[in-house]
Amino acid sequence: MNEKTAGAAAPRLAGQGAIFLCALLWSTSGLFIKLVDWHPMVISGGRSILAAAVLIGLRFITEKPQKIKLDKDTFKNTLILAGFGAFYAATMILFVIANKLTTSANAILLQYTAPAWTALIGWFVLRERLRWEQWFTLGLVTAGMFLVFSNGLARGSMLGDIIALLSGIAFAANAVVLRLSKDGNPADILIFSHIICALFSLPFFFLYPPTMNTGNTLSILFMGLFQIGAASALFAYGIKRITAIQAMLIATIEPVLNPLWVFIVTGEKPALSAVAGGCIIVAAIIFSALMSASRFKSSAA
Repeated sequence: MNEKTAGAAAPRLAGQGAIFLCALLWSTSGLFIKLVDWHPMVISGGRSILAAAVLIGLRFITEKPQKIKLDKDTFKNTLILAGFGAFYAATMILFVIANKLTTSANAILLQYTAPAWTALIGWFVLRERLRWEQWFTLGLVTAGMFLVFSNGLARGSMLGDIIALLSGIAFAANAVVLRLSKDGNPADILIFSHIICALFSLPFFFLYPPTMNTGNTLSILFMGLFQIGAASALFAYGIKRITAIQAMLIATIEPVLNPLWVFIVTGEKPALSAVAGGCIIVAAIIFSALMSASRFKSSAA
C-alpha cells in the first residue's frame, strides 16, 4: 500500500475503531442497569442528561463557539435536528419499554434486527448498496444472533415484541440519519436525542424519586459519562467515516459482550450456543472489515 492509499484508508480504520469502542461501552449497560435500583425510565433520563452534558462540552472544546442567531433559519435547523434526534431518542425509550413488556432476550434480539433494516433503509435513502461480502456478513450475524439467544428466548408479550422491533427500526433509521448528516456534525443530532429522552423521562423522576447512594451514584455517572455519553461521541465520529450498514454490523458486538461482563462480575456462565454464536459474529465482522480493506486497497492500486 502506497503512502496515498494508506492516508486515505486511515479515516476508514479510525471509523471502524470508533464504532467498536462505542459498542464496547454500550455493552456494559445491562450490567450497570442491574446495579441501579431505580425505575428504568429514571435511569434512561438520568444517563441522557449526563450524556447531553458530555456531548455539549465536547462540542465547545473541539469547535469555536459561534453566536446564536434567532432567525427563521436557526429555528428551522433546530426543528430538523430535533426531528432527526427523535430516532435515537425513540430507540432508547422503546427499548426500555420493551424490556418491561417482554423478555430481555426477546427485546435485545428484536432490536438487533437493526442491521437488516439499516441495509434496507440505507439502500433507498443513501444509495449505499451492499456488496456480496456485506450480504454474507449480514447472514452470518443473523445466524450468530439466533445462536446467542437460542437458549434464552422465551415467549414474551406480542405488544412488547412489536415495540422491541420498532426499537430496532428506529436504531437503524438513526444510523442512516447520522450517515446522511456526515458532512455536518452528527453529534448535534445525538445531543438533541438525549435532550428529548431526558424530557420524556422527566415525569418519572417525580413519580419514582431516585434513591441516592454510592452504588447508584457511581453507576449512573459511569453510564451517563461513558457508557452512553462517550459512546455517542464515538458513534458520531465513526459514522462519518464508514457506511451505515458497516457501523451497524460492528455494533452487533454489543449483545455478544453484554453477557461476558455479567459472567466476569457475577460468575453467570453463558451457554455453549451463546459462545458459538458470539464467535460467528466476531468472525463475520472481522471478515467484513478485511474484505472492505482489501477492496479499498485494490481500487486504489
